[in-house]
Formats: sequence, C-alpha cells, structure tokens
Amino acid sequence: MELVVDTSVIIAVIADEPAKPKLISLTQSADLIAPRSAHWEIGNAFSAMLKRHRITLEQALHAIDLYYAIPVRFVDVELEAALAIAESYTMIAYDAYLIRCAQRYDAPLLSLDRELVRLAAQAGVQVLEVH
Repeated sequence: MELVVDTSVIIAVIADEPAKPKLISLTQSADLIAPRSAHWEIGNAFSAMLKRHRITLEQALHAIDLYYAIPVRFVDVELEAALAIAESYTMIAYDAYLIRCAQRYDAPLLSLDRELVRLAAQAGVQVLEVH
C-alpha cells in the first residue's frame, strides 16, 4: 500500500518524538511517497532549527543522514491541480501538493499537522490520524 507522508512525520521519526512508535507502526508495511517539495521542506525545517539554535550543525547533518535512510519516493504533482486545491481550501501550496499527491496516487495521507489533516479530509482524501 502506498502512503503519503509529510515533513511533520519524517521530522517526528528522526527527532524521536513521542509519536515515533505509532508512526513506525503505521508506515512499516507501506510504500512511502511524498511530493518532491517535501525534500526541500526537510532542509527548511533543519535550517529553522539551526537559526533558532535548537540544534547544532553536527546534529543537523546527523539528522539528514537519518532522513536519507527513510525510504520515501518523491513524486511530481501537477501545479495547476495543486493551485486549484490551494484556492478552494485557502491553504498554502505545500499543503496542497500533499493533498494532490494523495489524490493522484489514491493513497492515504499521514500527517501530524491537524489543520492539514482536516483540510485533506474535506478534500475527500483518506487520512490516518495519530493520537
């Protein structure tokens, strides 16, 4: 089964956040996919942590090594369709890319971002929730 994952899921696993065991359980037998933009969002998340002095460069580079070990297939999504979703639900493009990815591949979406989960469900995407 294919499963769309967002940056929040990947960061939670890398950072050993409390949701990690549940996320591992939900993704263990899935083929993980994400829009190509997720790759750059990971870099942005780590640069934000560096800027706020929450992590060191050494820690960020170690986290990137862990990130590369996660088997995520990055896919293209149609910008036109994503922008239509963004306009319809008044959301940023990065969230619309995830919803379009889930629609295009007919795959559930896994995210820790409650607003994204809510909007994806409104758009008719199956979502997996972590409690």
